[in-house]
Amino acid sequence: MTTVQHPVFKIVQETSYYRETLLQRCLLPDIRHKSDEYDHFVFQQDGAPSHRAKSTAEFLQRTVPNFLEPSVWAPNSPDVNPVDYAVCGALQQSVYCISISNLDDFKDRVRTC
Repeated sequence: MTTVQHPVFKIVQETSYYRETLLQRCLLPDIRHKSDEYDHFVFQQDGAPSHRAKSTAEFLQRTVPNFLEPSVWAPNSPDVNPVDYAVCGALQQSVYCISISNLDDFKDRVRTC
């Protein structure tokens, strides 16, 4: 018998993992450790469902002094999303400059960029 997972349940699981493991246990402690003063950074995320989730936003509002809430994010702005526009664009140019023959070829190109 195959069990089908409802998409909403999957998003809830991913949101909990993102908030409790990646943010709370990994990313935020690292930022605090590397930052001379904890409040000298601004925290903004992209529009991934786990990033925009109400529980994630509430957690970040409570724990991060300079958190930009999803309602004030500038959508699709190259000024605030340099990785999306500069790095990913350069990566795509390098990877796709010649036709890709198979999955292994694709992986090799990404690794060598």
